[in-house]
Amino acid sequence: METKNVMIVGVGGQGSLLASKLLGRLLMDQGYDVKVSEVHGMSQRGGSVVTYVRYGDRVYSPVIDKGEADFIVSFELLEAARWLPYLKRDGQIVTSTQQIDPMPVITGAAEYPEDLVEKIRATGARVDALDCLALAEKAGSSKAVNIVLMGRLSHYFGIDDDKWLRAIEATVPAKFLELNKRAFALGRDA
Repeated sequence: METKNVMIVGVGGQGSLLASKLLGRLLMDQGYDVKVSEVHGMSQRGGSVVTYVRYGDRVYSPVIDKGEADFIVSFELLEAARWLPYLKRDGQIVTSTQQIDPMPVITGAAEYPEDLVEKIRATGARVDALDCLALAEKAGSSKAVNIVLMGRLSHYFGIDDDKWLRAIEATVPAKFLELNKRAFALGRDA
């Protein structure tokens, strides 16, 4: 199998690192060679966080270059737009419609762009956008956006739900397991 590339992008504190660990665990359990690389940026200050997940028969580098991502999984709309140049021509974006104001917007130096989903689609990108925050809150916690996104991503992988659930069980602390299983199902079924 040729190497596939997934970028998980968001803002610090949204759970992108747990999502990348979950995805990496799932793919390793399927017998793939997996490389995960984290690029934090100013994550503790609300800055951009990017994680690369590469998998296939043999993966030699953890880094994804522009135009190579098969998937971009985004926790926030502006981050989906920011990393769009990394998406392959036939790639898929799975994004939350949540909007988190970056510092230039907070300080009044800029405005948050309007109609981002439509603007991203206008580039020719395939976009699967849903309100992951509302679904996470329905599951029981706003912090479960990451697992809602993994549930949505599961549509594109052809891996049985029970294998995703086993990866969740292996990755998520036991006291949050039922919440995260609900979040996964809500994202999958949205």
